[in-house]
Amino acid sequence: MVSPNPRDIIIGPVVSEKSYAAVQDKRYSFFVDLRATKSQIKNAIEEIFNVTVLGISTCSIKSKPKRLGRSVGRNSKRKKAVVTLSKKDKIDFFEAV
Repeated sequence: MVSPNPRDIIIGPVVSEKSYAAVQDKRYSFFVDLRATKSQIKNAIEEIFNVTVLGISTCSIKSKPKRLGRSVGRNSKRKKAVVTLSKKDKIDFFEAV
């Protein structure tokens, strides 16, 4: 099986106060592909950002009903990964804010 492109696994960063507070502890949050495994996420983060990953926690977020005028729709389900880096590494994308 051909391994997917790392940029297809990592969808984007989680932008919230809680995720930015965790950056001080070298914990970075990303939305990832629903089918991605922890080892695939680790390899993608290490390849894209050139850092050393110590640990990964993942959680699946269920879809929730949302109002769209008179009708009720649903937002999409997502998967979130919290990545812990070694003390010497950092991701500049989060540090710039």
